[in-house]
Amino acid sequence: METVYTPAAPERSSIDALAGAAVLEFGTNWCGHCMATQAPLAQAMAAHPQLRHYKIEDGPGRALGRSYRVKLWPTLIFLRDGVEVTRLVRPLQADDIAVALAQIVE
Repeated sequence: METVYTPAAPERSSIDALAGAAVLEFGTNWCGHCMATQAPLAQAMAAHPQLRHYKIEDGPGRALGRSYRVKLWPTLIFLRDGVEVTRLVRPLQADDIAVALAQIVE
């Protein structure tokens, strides 16, 4: 699991071309809501150590976040073969995240 939001985001076309399961996490390193999500996210992701997890710094003018219409942080987008299956906004319960993960992993 990634632990720091990175300003360098992949192109949307490369995300759309992903095979298998992946999680996009949009937020910032200084966001209190983002920090509150980290413990339950780590707990849920522990069962899926090989899952691709992109922790992307978001903000005005950031193309990838805008392409997914991210409005609040953190937003977790759960993908299967590059297609959004579900999303969670400001999740605080590991069980909620685990349910979303179950929808994308085989």
